[in-house]
Amino acid sequence: MKLESIRREYKKAELSKQNLEKNPFELFSRWMQEALISNPDEANSVSVITHGIDGFPQSRVVLLKSYNADGFIFYTNYNSQKGKALELDPRVGLHFFWPELERQVRISGHAEKTSRESSSSYFHSRPLKSQLAAAISDQSAEIPNRKYLLEQFESLRAKLEGAEPDCPPHWGGYLVRPVKFEFWQGRESRLHDRIVFEKGNKDWVIKRLAP
Repeated sequence: MKLESIRREYKKAELSKQNLEKNPFELFSRWMQEALISNPDEANSVSVITHGIDGFPQSRVVLLKSYNADGFIFYTNYNSQKGKALELDPRVGLHFFWPELERQVRISGHAEKTSRESSSSYFHSRPLKSQLAAAISDQSAEIPNRKYLLEQFESLRAKLEGAEPDCPPHWGGYLVRPVKFEFWQGRESRLHDRIVFEKGNKDWVIKRLAP
């Protein structure tokens, strides 16, 4: 099958003044709830885009773990490529793609570390094996082979004898405080709906963009 022959029409919904909230967090929350219904296993997957320390943009998929009126929270190793990039430049992009709903959301914002208390609380809410994996992984660093990784994992598990590891000081959350949202709803004939919310002095400024 040739890539250029792949086609689909988008007909499931529209984004108009009648179904548009004045606050982008409210619209995002509605879309997220609908995404959770359509695909509960992957709805919180989000691409995190940073300005890499090598000068190139870098994108990777992580899991959104919470959001509120302040912003969006995900967790990672602060010594990872994304952590080092955000230390140098906290400007970040988030990209949600929900193909079942023919929707995308792009968010631009500034990332800041969450408190140690909230990071530790979430760390210990994870399954034990996930805690062990985070504790032994020097994320993004080169390792000799997979055997080395598994040996580190089993060594820590044996050492702790079923107990939980401490939350590593280099592991925790980021809160992304948005300054811009773009909501994209697929439409027929590629005449897609694109609505942008930009942070103003008091209220969000709303614009419609050409598809």
